[in-house]
Parts: sequence; structure tokens; C-alpha cells
Amino acid sequence: MKTLLKLEELAELLVATLVFAHLPYPWWQLPALFLLPDLGMVGYLAGPRLGAFTYNLLHHKALALVVGTAGWALGQPLLLLAGTVLLFHSAFDRLLGYGLKYATGFRHTHLGMVGRTEPSVLAGPGSGYKQDN
Repeated sequence: MKTLLKLEELAELLVATLVFAHLPYPWWQLPALFLLPDLGMVGYLAGPRLGAFTYNLLHHKALALVVGTAGWALGQPLLLLAGTVLLFHSAFDRLLGYGLKYATGFRHTHLGMVGRTEPSVLAGPGSGYKQDN
């Protein structure tokens, strides 16, 4: 199933790239704008609940589709660019295993834990830590 989901993310990444190729912007702008959705992490300065909300808002593919579709329907290339960057970034993140965040902490995502799992003396069943056997 993991492979199937990664292929789906790759397909979305390619669609975003194709849409961008038809926009009136130079190629260098896609990598230049790539990290803008990560500004949603600034919300974590006010705590994990707001941080998860702002991060998830800027990494939600429905927002990318709404903004991009509005740009297309209204003939506004800048909105279409914004939607394309949001979709490209979100698909790339998910391809790497970074998911939408839970309010319990930045590392807790809908795709599982992100980052290195620290061993603990308290590690055991139900502790949330993986055990190496």
C-alpha cells in the first residue's frame, strides 16, 4: 500500500509540474517558491495546536486545488501559480513521508511518526517507541 500511495503522490507532483510548465513564469520560480508553504510552521511559535492548524492549512491539497482552480477560472495566473506550488510542495512532502500534523506534536503525522525514534528506558508496549529486537 505504501508504494501505491507514493506513486499517487508522484503523479500529483508530475501534474503540478505540467501545470507549472504552461504558466507564464520562468522555471526558476518553482524551486524559488517551493518552501513558502513551510511558513505554516511559524504557527508552532504559539503552540502545537495553532502550529498544526497553520501547517495543515498550507499543506492541504484541497486548498491547493481551490486556489489553483480559482486562478484558472478567473484568469489569474498568480493564483494558479500559488495553487500549483501548494500542490507540488504537498505532494513532494508526502512522497518523502511527511504528513499532516496532529496537535500533539510536530512529529505526529497522519502518515506516522516523522524523524528518528529515540530509544528509552521506558520503551515498551504502548510507549510509542519502536524496540529493536
